[in-house]
Amino acid sequence: MNKNDIFNKMDELESRTGNLYQELGTLKQRVKALLEENKRLSIENQQLRKIFKRETAIHTNPQTPKSETVDASEEPLLEQPPDSNDQAAVGEGYDNLARLYHEGFHICNVYYGHLRTEGDCLFCLSFLNK
Repeated sequence: MNKNDIFNKMDELESRTGNLYQELGTLKQRVKALLEENKRLSIENQQLRKIFKRETAIHTNPQTPKSETVDASEEPLLEQPPDSNDQAAVGEGYDNLARLYHEGFHICNVYYGHLRTEGDCLFCLSFLNK
């Protein structure tokens, strides 16, 4: 085997190794995306089970007040009735955003509508406290 053959063989091996490395990187990204989707779907499933359980409890026992079936952490943050029609619309919107946040969704302008996967969001909390 002469020097050119060895060089060509090494070049071919390097090329195959590069292709294999690129394919491995692609597979790694795909696995990461699948794991993230699995986590998101698991959290969404858990949230839907809570809502379903709450709704089932309300429908199976209509005499039970809704406040007994809802956890304290899921209650809306605004408790006082609004004074006028404008304040009623603002209060209702605030209640809807608070409900969405307590169901596990972002209400901040950064991640609006995405599931909260890592606990409380400081952006959402600062928005609720305004």
